[in-house]
Amino acid sequence: MSRPFELDPLFRAISTLPGVGPKTAPLFEKLMRGGKVVDVLHHKPIDFIDRRFSPKLKDAPDGKIATMDVRIEKHSFAPRRGLPSKINANDGTGSIDIIYFNAHKDWITKQLPIGEICVISGKVEHYQGKMQMVHPDMVGKPDERDAIETIEPIYALTAGVTNKTVKKAINGALGTIPKLSEWLDAEYKKKNKWPDWHKAIEALHNPNDEAGLSPAHPARERLAYDELLANQLSLALVRLHQRKLNGRSWKPENKLRNKILSTLPFELTGAQQRTLDDIDADMTSPLRMLRLVQGDVGSGKTIVAACAMMNAIECGAQAAIMAPTEILAQQHEESFGEWLDAAGVTYVTLTGRNKGKEREAILEEIKSGEAQVVIGTHALFQDTIEFKDLGLAVIDEQHRFGVHQRLALSQKSNGTDVLVMTATPIPRTLTLTAYGDMEVSRIDEKPPGRKPVDTRLLPKEKVETMIDAIARQLEKGARAYWVCPLVEDSEFLDLQAAEARYDILRERFGAEVGLVHGKMKAQEKDDVMRDFAMGHIKILVATTVIEVGVNVPEANIMVIEQAERFGLSQLHQLRGRVGRGAAKSFCFLVYAAGLGQTAKERLRIMRETEDGFVIAEKDLELRGGGEILGTRQSGMPTFKLADLTAHGDLLVTARDDTKLILHNDENLESPRGIALKTLLYLFEQDQAITRLRAG
Repeated sequence: MSRPFELDPLFRAISTLPGVGPKTAPLFEKLMRGGKVVDVLHHKPIDFIDRRFSPKLKDAPDGKIATMDVRIEKHSFAPRRGLPSKINANDGTGSIDIIYFNAHKDWITKQLPIGEICVISGKVEHYQGKMQMVHPDMVGKPDERDAIETIEPIYALTAGVTNKTVKKAINGALGTIPKLSEWLDAEYKKKNKWPDWHKAIEALHNPNDEAGLSPAHPARERLAYDELLANQLSLALVRLHQRKLNGRSWKPENKLRNKILSTLPFELTGAQQRTLDDIDADMTSPLRMLRLVQGDVGSGKTIVAACAMMNAIECGAQAAIMAPTEILAQQHEESFGEWLDAAGVTYVTLTGRNKGKEREAILEEIKSGEAQVVIGTHALFQDTIEFKDLGLAVIDEQHRFGVHQRLALSQKSNGTDVLVMTATPIPRTLTLTAYGDMEVSRIDEKPPGRKPVDTRLLPKEKVETMIDAIARQLEKGARAYWVCPLVEDSEFLDLQAAEARYDILRERFGAEVGLVHGKMKAQEKDDVMRDFAMGHIKILVATTVIEVGVNVPEANIMVIEQAERFGLSQLHQLRGRVGRGAAKSFCFLVYAAGLGQTAKERLRIMRETEDGFVIAEKDLELRGGGEILGTRQSGMPTFKLADLTAHGDLLVTARDDTKLILHNDENLESPRGIALKTLLYLFEQDQAITRLRAG
């Protein structure tokens, strides 16, 4: 089915709305994050002005917005530009000066004629013993009072767009709303006292009071639920389609796995064993595995992945692990290499460094199946790379990847099982919205022997003292990361901050200091990282490019400058770079004076806990969902109507509702199913409907 005809008015261009011309249309698109009428309707008001307060002048309080009838007594026009024109008025109980700067004399005379009663609405100010209203928001005749004495919603704006133009466009959009068939469960809707969809949209843009702006308002809840249901239904349909694609059942004898486990100097933790049990159950079942493994830095995800690979290899297929960077792929080669050698499994590593004949030889080994395990970067996705029989694909550091990349990967081979590993602890609600197409396991225990990191807060003024302490540690063989502040969204300023710090440290420590930043070529970055890993460099100054994955056990000091600028999850990821070796580790969070409440709270949490999952939940509370992973291209959906901190419970209900819907009506053919397809189109989840058609 193509998009239902009744949605057409909502998918017209923004420029068809009143007040949106060729100049303002691009500004509207930027503000509304989209260029259609429906994007305007989904732009929520953030505040309102109540113009219903209508006191007499003698009772009008200072600083409050009021709407009043006044008689115009006198005009005093400005002698020149830059000086105010004053219009004196009264209502029999007191007098007020209406003040305009740079207003045209004719305009004032026409709007506020002497001797006439006019309605004015705006902020009343008491100035030098007199009452005044500077530039009233609204002026009109007594018969226009009803139109003036209203509640006016206030919207988030961008330069060049006023509240008046947004309101005009929204009123135009409200006039196009169709009545759509109900997609909600009737009982659930009734229980929550939710309005119909079109009534909810109208109520969203016409708040009567504070409650109308609350996420708990029935109209706002209803619309949030619609958006979350569309998200969950779309992911579930993708998952259903994916799992139906020729899954395979692996039934290994675990001989290879046991060889690996017998070489380990430790037992698997309970959480690792539980996760492996989940993976084994998936891989034994005839459906395709799509599983996300979340585990904090150092929780032992890699050994779990190696054990999972043995399931496919023992049954004659191949396995691959893909890392986001070359240096991480090489680290995997080191860590996996020992285990694979112990199990007698052949492996190759393929990165951008492999050129010419060497590369061709590796590609041939992959194609012939001689290479049982392939380690590489995400370049393994390329069409030129052929596997003989890829049974399991492991993707490391998934949050750089969205649903679409996962789909591309799984089409690489017939019924490939997919295991995704992330070291970014993600709150449960965000896991549902970003990874709803996958099953999730959590490794929430650290292996025995990992030492806690001593986390200290340090005011900026004490940095010199800290540098002296670091110098003493370096003499004992320590190595330190020094992370420079994030400067807005400017890589240029990030770089300036990093280079300035590098120069200062270089004066003190000479060639023992290295620098990595986002503007460097991958090869240059890798070279500096390698020098640090080998100990040629003792201090690595960096922008946040070191956040993901690098393992240097000798590095036991982490300095984060202007730590208040980072999100909690980012601070946690950075701190996870240290505490991997035998030496005691330190993390210094350097902060500037005048911290806000949220920044203080963030740093306090970092000092109190090392549990990534606790930190992730707190981060969601403090920052909201959009920024939680610190990357805009993280594959995380952004919601316009739902607020995950307020609507988390609705998300869980949407997931359960989705399961029930698809259990009863997998192809969405019932009356409610057809209405749900309209919902998917409304929130532009068309790709899910395509999957539905493709079976």
